[in-house]
Amino acid sequence: MKLYEFGLSGNCHKVRLMLSMLGVNYESYVVNGSIGEHKSADFLALNPFGQVPVLLDEAVVLRDSQAILLYLALKHPAAGFYPTAVSAQCAVQSWLSIASSEVSRGPGLLRLHHRFGKVIDVASAQQTTQQLLQVMNAALATQSWLVGNSVTIADLAMYPYLALAHEGQVNLVDYPAINQWLVAVEALPGFVTMTGIQLQQNKVNQ
Repeated sequence: MKLYEFGLSGNCHKVRLMLSMLGVNYESYVVNGSIGEHKSADFLALNPFGQVPVLLDEAVVLRDSQAILLYLALKHPAAGFYPTAVSAQCAVQSWLSIASSEVSRGPGLLRLHHRFGKVIDVASAQQTTQQLLQVMNAALATQSWLVGNSVTIADLAMYPYLALAHEGQVNLVDYPAINQWLVAVEALPGFVTMTGIQLQQNKVNQ
């Protein structure tokens, strides 16, 4: 397998998390965004949208981080990252949609603004973020994981931009269930971090 990625992308990080937790060997290719490599003809042949991540698995070429997580989970069913019950599968898909929508339009955009200087509608992104945090905290207040009794790709899809929320000036202090969930994700076998993430255990020890 070969993963085309940006080092500071949360969407790429969720794929790295999944590959590491599965113990899958892969080649990482860091796309040079500063020279527009992701818009080059060679890269556009892999993803016409010019976005990372892209996963190459022999003849299979996959774009979109959520789709890649699903592909890896279905390819490694014994790992248990995708439930077998139809209702649980639909619940996972709902969180994958939230990762693509509310997370992207909320904490994702705020990080782009405060960390990288992107011009956005800050008030709208903050409103989306607060609604997301309230919904997510309520869900995690009654269970350890977003779907069922064990970690799924729903948790991995949601993790990076919540762990990076502080880079968007989002304070999670009022969301204890989310903080406890972050601790649980970071304790999983095979967990890997990325630049910008402040590990929960390190915060506790400070």
